[in-house]
Amino acid sequence: MNLEIFREYCLSKKGVTEELPFGPDTLVYKVMGKMFALTGFDFLSINLKNLPEKNQELRAEYASVLPGYHMHKQHWNTVNIGGNIKDALLREWIDESYEIVASSLTKKIQEELKNL
Repeated sequence: MNLEIFREYCLSKKGVTEELPFGPDTLVYKVMGKMFALTGFDFLSINLKNLPEKNQELRAEYASVLPGYHMHKQHWNTVNIGGNIKDALLREWIDESYEIVASSLTKKIQEELKNL
């Protein structure tokens, strides 16, 4: 996966915006205003959210998956792109991150998302 494919995949999801809230070097993807993925323009790694138990499993199984850099380490992983992670698996993890964040939205915002 490269940066352009990652960007297109994230932006293809319902209710997603691309923002630069942490400065000009970090792309942040939000669903209805809540962050679910971020990366640098160098695209060396991606930060994704997942359930704490799943994060522990992923970190144990994949050397390229580390506790989230500058994030709540229980809920976020940093996935090094240069590792052995296949694109299909990255897409699955992006989907999981999106779904976890979307499901945490208020019922009103979830309804807005559904109606987009």
